[in-house]
Amino acid sequence: MSCNSSVTRLHVSSVDQAPRAPVHLMPCEIEYNGPAQVSQYLTATIKDRKHEKTVSFRGRGLKGQELSCPQGYTGLVLKEINKTGSDQEDRTVRVSSVFDKMTYWNLETAPNSDDTVVMAMDWPELAEAVRAFSVKKRKVYSKT
Repeated sequence: MSCNSSVTRLHVSSVDQAPRAPVHLMPCEIEYNGPAQVSQYLTATIKDRKHEKTVSFRGRGLKGQELSCPQGYTGLVLKEINKTGSDQEDRTVRVSSVFDKMTYWNLETAPNSDDTVVMAMDWPELAEAVRAFSVKKRKVYSKT
């Protein structure tokens, strides 16, 4: 059995130059790759109710929630440089913008704690708690 692997390289210098931008994670796929004047053609009227946002996109109801990046983390929007023809080839990306919060949208149902994106935002805090516990446990074992 062969294992095909590819490497993704990030131009680190692009992080400092990247502007902050609002990010919306939509429950759809847009089959277009290139620049778009989003703010000119897509302006949403968002209704805020408690912690839930509602909007209509192309006639479909969306419910959203603003999610913050975990403390100490910054979100990156990446753009591929010289797109490869295959998923098996190495690729290079640069940071086109950064964010510290995003609006996560679901189709017709509000985001909840069972959504993978919501759970992912809690992962660094959980990982740190597990790491701290294992370090503490190791210290106890090394004393005996």
